[in-house]
Amino acid sequence: MSQMTYKGYTARIEFDDRDDLFVGRLLGVHDIVSFHADSVGGLHHALQEAVEDYLADCAARGVEPEKPASGKIMLRIRPEVHAAAAIAAKASGKSLNQWAESVFERAARRRAGG
Repeated sequence: MSQMTYKGYTARIEFDDRDDLFVGRLLGVHDIVSFHADSVGGLHHALQEAVEDYLADCAARGVEPEKPASGKIMLRIRPEVHAAAAIAAKASGKSLNQWAESVFERAARRRAGG
């Protein structure tokens, strides 16, 4: 599995060996936005077209397109984990938000394979 991004929207890409196609689906939006192509170049074009179609459809319906993320996150964690994170942040010279962002970013990159 791979990922591609266009205009802040990320798509999961898989290869369908039955149909010999790359298949993609946008992540982080409730609407089903999918696309496919038989080449990598075609896949880039198909992703762009799918996102543009999604945005145009939202505009036509008068609804705000979903954003993959707002930049705000609310977590409920055990108090001892919260305290340990606050200490780790202070020890690294960062605010808890800055520290948590760097931890999330490293974890997400490892998960995405990059």
